[in-house]
Amino acid sequence: MLIRPLTLADVPELTAILNDPEVMKHSIGGVCDETATRGFIQWCMACYEAYGVGPWALIDKEDATLIGFCGVSPEMVAGVEEMNLGYRLAAAYWNKGLATEAAEGVLNYVFTHKLCKSVVVIIEPEHVASLKVAQKAGFSAFEVLEFYGRSVRLYRLNREQTQP
Repeated sequence: MLIRPLTLADVPELTAILNDPEVMKHSIGGVCDETATRGFIQWCMACYEAYGVGPWALIDKEDATLIGFCGVSPEMVAGVEEMNLGYRLAAAYWNKGLATEAAEGVLNYVFTHKLCKSVVVIIEPEHVASLKVAQKAGFSAFEVLEFYGRSVRLYRLNREQTQP
């Protein structure tokens, strides 16, 4: 899998992924149409400019297909701006270890380049697959809080926890 910034050329492929109700089952905003996907990519591009990070495109090395995204981006959590790890994959790519591979790669990149002191991940307790990805990527302790009217687990990983 390759990783690169999202561009507006990705709108059609990413819309197909983000318009899938199963993929978006645990998303605060629900499924995305083309307009919402375009807005999301424009926001990602603004994150790259302002923070040097954001959700990045995940590309299948075999056929150059866009299979999802993974990255860290700013998120207001309980009145504090946090760098939040987010990931989504097309359903055809689930259960292959790709989300974990992407999450580990992103965390390694942002911590090695000292772009973040800490990263959080926000997951609904019933989203078992996402919980497994977070745990495999090194997140362990969590606190329970309310986020957009939903009970979630907030995990945090500090740069010091990842350094040898």
